[in-house]
This record gives sequence, C-alpha cells and structure tokens, in this order.
Amino acid sequence: MKFLNRLLAVVLIAGVAAAAGFIGLAPSYTVPVVMYHQVKDVAQPGADTVSPANLRRQWEFLRDNGFQVIGTGALVKAIEDGQRLPFKSVVITFDDGYVEGYTEVLPLIREFGFPVTMFISPEFFDRDGYLSREQIAALRDAGVTLGSHGMTQAYLPDLDEQGLKYEIVTSKDQLELFLNRPVNVLAYPVGGFNEPIKELLQSAGYRAGFATNRGNDRFNRDRYEINRIRLSNRDDSDVILWAKLSGYYNFFRKLKAPN
Repeated sequence: MKFLNRLLAVVLIAGVAAAAGFIGLAPSYTVPVVMYHQVKDVAQPGADTVSPANLRRQWEFLRDNGFQVIGTGALVKAIEDGQRLPFKSVVITFDDGYVEGYTEVLPLIREFGFPVTMFISPEFFDRDGYLSREQIAALRDAGVTLGSHGMTQAYLPDLDEQGLKYEIVTSKDQLELFLNRPVNVLAYPVGGFNEPIKELLQSAGYRAGFATNRGNDRFNRDRYEINRIRLSNRDDSDVILWAKLSGYYNFFRKLKAPN
C-alpha cells in the first residue's frame, strides 16, 4: 500500500510538471535544491546513501533531459532580487563532508561540469571517513562552493547562545581562514532552525541557510530557510526523478516544523 501511494503521488507530480512545462513557468514553480549525503556502496543503503553508480545515473538524467544545474550563489541572488529562474533549473548540494566528496564526487564534477556546494564542519577535518584538509583545498581549487555545516554538526535548536555562536560564527571564521575566501551559506544540521537562529545567520554575514523539508516556506522565498529535496538509492526510476526535479515537489510534500 505504501509503495502504491508513493507511485500515485509521483505520477501526479510528474503530470503536473509536464503540464506546467508545456504552458511555461507557473507561480508555484520552485527550483529544486537537491541534497545528498554519503556516496558509497553499502549492503543496506539508507535514505542518506547513494551509490556511485546511482549518482552517475541521476546526473546523466539531469544532463540528458536538459536540466540546467546552477550554483547556490545564483539561487540566492535570484531570491534576493525576487527574480524567477528558468524552468528545469536545479541546485546540487552535499552535507557532512564525507571523504567520498573527493574520491567519488569530484571526478563527476569534472566530467559533468556541474556547480556543486558541499557543507562541511571544521571539527570533522581529517577524521576517518571525512575530508582531509588537503582534499578540501583540492575541492576549493576545482570550483566547489564550500559552506558551513556548523563546527560539530550539532542540532542548533538545542543549543544556548554560546553554543550557537560557536557552531554558526566560529565555523564561518575558521572556514574562511582556511579557505581564504568568503563562506556565505550554511546548512542546518538535521534541518533544524528557528527565528533567532535565522537572525544569527544574517548578523554573522551568511546570505542563506539551507534546511531539509522543514519550515513554513515551501516556495523558498525566504533565503534563510531554503527547502531541499533528498536524493538517494531509493530514487531509482525516471518517474521519481521527474517528480522530485519537476519544481512542484515542494508544493505537494508535507513540511515539518522547523525545530
């Protein structure tokens, strides 16, 4: 029954997307912001895991079906300026800073030429399974946008003022010192945020905060609670990809409370 409901939902969204694409941009169209985590072959892949083969297939789907991959900077500027981006735009992001961002994702970035943003945490540098400083520098030099995922990936709504400043402000300062370039975007760990957290991001100099499916703005008009769409091994058919990348997925899916 659960599979049937999911199938019906994606068929409905894909149908709406096809109709909207035929008539042009619609007011409810929202540029899909894709969220990946770990890129790895595992025996029992979860919702946060995509195999290298499936990641390639999903990116081939984007390329072969005429999607225009844009960076987080272009998306945020469009939100700031109140401008609509073209139908079939898409943004690609990765969370957590796993080592596969260098070993598996970087070769695909070079092959496909897609702009990509990776959200990383200074306290995870050089840990087993995570990116090393040398690898992060290589990603930076390859044109990957690097944003903050907090110092320790702590769940922000649980922290006091001092803890929030450490995660949000100190991570920005340390990343900018290491990367020698501005860090303008942050992804909330587990997607959790609230209004004071958004205000702290803004006062710290971030231009945007990226969530998951949390918040009250399903159309991403608020640049400090940008909804993202998870892709993983579960997204294994063209119908599901069309639905999730249609620009109308946010309109149909249920949003969670921000914290």
